[in-house]
Amino acid sequence: MGEQLVVYAVILTSLIFFALSIMRYEIIALLSLLLLVLSGIIPGTEAFYGFGHPAVITVAGVLVISRGLYNSGAVDILARKLAGLKFGPSGQLLVLVGLVALFSGFMNNVGALALFLPVALRMARRNEASPSLYLMPVAFGSLLGGLMTLIGTPPNIIIAMYREEVAASPFRMFDFVPVGLGVAILGVIFISFIGWRFIPQRKKQDHGLDIFEIEDYITEVHVPPGSRSEGKTIQEILKESNSEVLIAGLIRKNYKNPLPSIFERVTGGDILIVEADAENLQDLVEAAGLELASTRQQGRELLGSEEVDLVEAVVSPDSRMVGRTVRELNLRWRFGINLLGVARQGTSLWERLGSIRFQAGDVLLLQGRQGTINENLSGLGCLPLAPRLLRLGRPRRIAMAIFFLAVAVMVAALNLLSVQVTLVGAALGMVLTGILSPRQAYESIEWPVIILLGAMIPVGEALQATGGAEQIGRGLIYLSQYLPPTGSLIILMVVTVGLSNIINNAAAAVLAAPVALSMAHLLGAPPDAFLMGVAIAASSSFLTPIGHQSNILVMGPGGYQFKDYWKMGLPVTIIVLLAALPLIVLFWGGS
Repeated sequence: MGEQLVVYAVILTSLIFFALSIMRYEIIALLSLLLLVLSGIIPGTEAFYGFGHPAVITVAGVLVISRGLYNSGAVDILARKLAGLKFGPSGQLLVLVGLVALFSGFMNNVGALALFLPVALRMARRNEASPSLYLMPVAFGSLLGGLMTLIGTPPNIIIAMYREEVAASPFRMFDFVPVGLGVAILGVIFISFIGWRFIPQRKKQDHGLDIFEIEDYITEVHVPPGSRSEGKTIQEILKESNSEVLIAGLIRKNYKNPLPSIFERVTGGDILIVEADAENLQDLVEAAGLELASTRQQGRELLGSEEVDLVEAVVSPDSRMVGRTVRELNLRWRFGINLLGVARQGTSLWERLGSIRFQAGDVLLLQGRQGTINENLSGLGCLPLAPRLLRLGRPRRIAMAIFFLAVAVMVAALNLLSVQVTLVGAALGMVLTGILSPRQAYESIEWPVIILLGAMIPVGEALQATGGAEQIGRGLIYLSQYLPPTGSLIILMVVTVGLSNIINNAAAAVLAAPVALSMAHLLGAPPDAFLMGVAIAASSSFLTPIGHQSNILVMGPGGYQFKDYWKMGLPVTIIVLLAALPLIVLFWGGS
């Protein structure tokens, strides 16, 4: 009993920390693991065996393959054609959300969302509609699609591998189709024809660069001949003025430099392109002896010239930018990128850009040199909000990427090799054929998710080994004692949905799986039914933006507030649960 209480205390504390976002979730998971090791519940020799667990390897393989599909442009051509659809909102959403769901079944949820997010924004622009009309449905579609196959979402992988531990064989590639496909179809239809009407349209045509009203903050400043700034470097001028400004360009007669070095010396007659608010601009002009130019046209053209790109990107939850400022990241000098604007939940944040600490979901307006900015954005963990340019040689890359994925799926489906082996083989094939580089392969792996899984798997097994999972199962069965036989299953699914909306869905699956197994044994019910219920429920993170990365990624571009998600998310969740229950009973047995 004492060990049970320790496990309960550790898990409860970790859940509170997860919900309040007190620290990064992988750190919370590692601390939970360490506490159980120090208490002697998990032997030290078994502390890190979770990092070699098949579920962890499989998730990593899926992430690399998703990056390979993204690089190849396998979906780009189709996605671009969607932007021209002439249907009404319901027809457009049916095609868009349906395709996102389809591709999400065979690649990472966020990877599928990344491909179709620019398409959704283009649709909004062409239809003069709010981006919020399209973005939340696309995010939810990526979650629904993940329900359909083993590799669609981490909870499916976790549940499949957990079944292997307790029943000698895992769920196979398409074992999730009978339930997941039915749920996904109903969810997509509901979202496309009814659900989108519950979404608050918080912005009207405020997408693209219009969000930032950049012209109000870009100014041309003239360096008068003989002024005290003449001959000084840009760095010296900025130090003297001690103002929050960004020198985004320099014009000197026929010479134009869109990203001047801090060591560039200015001369009389130069025009500096300055990004600053009114107060900081005045401080710069007075301290450096500069003059305001009469026009901003040259500066606006230079910012988006042939040498540089203006790019909008959204900060992902696992980005290295989260919690840090421009100064701490040294964006300009390490990555060759200027930050020109930040928007959070649809509202521009212009005050002291250099001091803003980035949050997941922030939309950034960035300036950088063509040919390198997209690669740098990927390294920073940012998702571009505009379509990528097609590259030469893409057809061969498309064919190779699809070939590797198809072979991996077929071999795993026929049970010729374990799924983790086939996926790692497909990922390696993509690297060897140049579809993605080794560096991109490593960068595509969401290491916080890998660490979370590696740490939480032993914690979940400690819950089972100490009898804690059985006690929780008994409690849930008691709550459903006056309900029909399937009541225990629906109670379990509701509790798992609640967990998945406040903590990472992979962690929810790890913790709920042993409870599901204990409940099935206590009731004498088929364990597969309860495990499948957990798989569906753990991926139903529709109620909050923090429940899944896809939800967070559309929060900024869509201008959503935290409370907006449950307005469509609650009916979608109810439909998912009500649709899943009879399908689980039909195909996997009831309780």
